[in-house]
Amino acid sequence: MPREEPWRAQIEALGNFIRTQRHLANLSLRELAERTNVSNPYLSQIERGLHEPSVRVIRSIAGALNLSAETLLAQAGLLEGATAPTDGAEPAPDTEAAIRADPRLSDSQKEALLGVYRSYVAGNTRNT
Repeated sequence: MPREEPWRAQIEALGNFIRTQRHLANLSLRELAERTNVSNPYLSQIERGLHEPSVRVIRSIAGALNLSAETLLAQAGLLEGATAPTDGAEPAPDTEAAIRADPRLSDSQKEALLGVYRSYVAGNTRNT
């Protein structure tokens, strides 16, 4: 059973991250269910770490939250060898995840900081 505990922690971390992202997007569980075509009770169980979602469900949730599936998997520690893109095409998931996870910032501050961060990344991508 020693392997079950880290697995459980990863699934719970994924659920917590999804819940946080849903709140930052100002979506109710019902609204996210409608956008993902996944049932409301199942999404609730995922957020509470009771179920491990399939790749299809992860992709659907990521799309509804304007994230990449890789970001969700990396945040939960489920993506082996995850690295930030080197071509600047997409912001590093670690930076955005750190901003979203910082408890010292309000939701509106997080959104503002993410907007500034993304504008700098986009500007640097155009200039290279």
